[in-house]
Amino acid sequence: MKVLIIKTSALGDIIHALAVIDYLRQVSPGIEIDWVAEEQFLPLLEHNPGVRRVIPVRTKKWRKAPFSKETRRDIKALRVALRERSYDLVFDIQGNLKSGLIARLSGCAERTGFAVAALQEKVNALFTNRRIPFRECDRTVSERYLRVVSAPFNRDYRGMELAAALCSSSDDEAAADRYRSELPEGLLVLFQVGTTWNTKLWYPEGWIELARRIVAQRPGTTILVNWGSPDEKALGEQIAREVGAEVRLLPWLRIRELIPVLGRMNLVIGGDTGPLYLAAAAGVPTVSFYRATSAAAYAPRGERHRTIQAPLECAGCSRTSCGRDDECRRSITVDALFAAVTELI
Repeated sequence: MKVLIIKTSALGDIIHALAVIDYLRQVSPGIEIDWVAEEQFLPLLEHNPGVRRVIPVRTKKWRKAPFSKETRRDIKALRVALRERSYDLVFDIQGNLKSGLIARLSGCAERTGFAVAALQEKVNALFTNRRIPFRECDRTVSERYLRVVSAPFNRDYRGMELAAALCSSSDDEAAADRYRSELPEGLLVLFQVGTTWNTKLWYPEGWIELARRIVAQRPGTTILVNWGSPDEKALGEQIAREVGAEVRLLPWLRIRELIPVLGRMNLVIGGDTGPLYLAAAAGVPTVSFYRATSAAAYAPRGERHRTIQAPLECAGCSRTSCGRDDECRRSITVDALFAAVTELI
């Protein structure tokens, strides 16, 4: 059986979807899985032994110039690449216009996706012919992806042991080993200070105080700050300046380089953002906090993870800006995060 998964973005969402690979391999031994993803997210999938081929797309570039010669050439090549495989099943677990168009380009007769009520872009329903509703038990985004993918196989994902594996190249693993050898012995704690929404961020004084408490409680701990923008780098430098030599900034790392480095951490702390989920998928304990999004839907599960949800009545609002932003940030206290850290380390 040949199957196509369409989950093009974003970083955290693709990580949440990785368990569908293990599900499909368990229910259909010998299955061949291809996956369509945005070019920048290929490192999440390209070394996974459960994926036969990762097919890159550049939809952001296509939207900027939909009628350009390059866009037309890319889409034609995508159509050829998809149709030559003659897929038996296509699963659209992205659920928007672009993923629907990709599903149609595949030429597959059976295209399964979300029920209309679950779609943010309702137009997606025009491109699927089997639409799967969620059940009350499908509370996390991972479970919702699994509900869609499990529909044709008559086997519920619940009760199955499913892994969301991340795999790196030997070169990237070796580079991570070299980086670890340059750091002091002792615990490694990573602060993931950045994310895409302001309403997911914490406040600088909180990070500084949390760092001080960790290094005071566990002498010899090194705190690394991951950053991906000038503002995040500046915050990391501020934390290091205020706390001392125990805090260091990671070098700027591409996704494929970051994955094995995260796997060498003892603990990762951050909000609702891709690198935190990378760490969880790599088997690293995490402490995560949630403000505009829901911990119930997104947080890593298991005894090795701790989660703090903002206590405001409007938490989980899904807003990207808010007049109560500062109040919401400070509602997640240093005490709460430090208590969770203490339990894990």
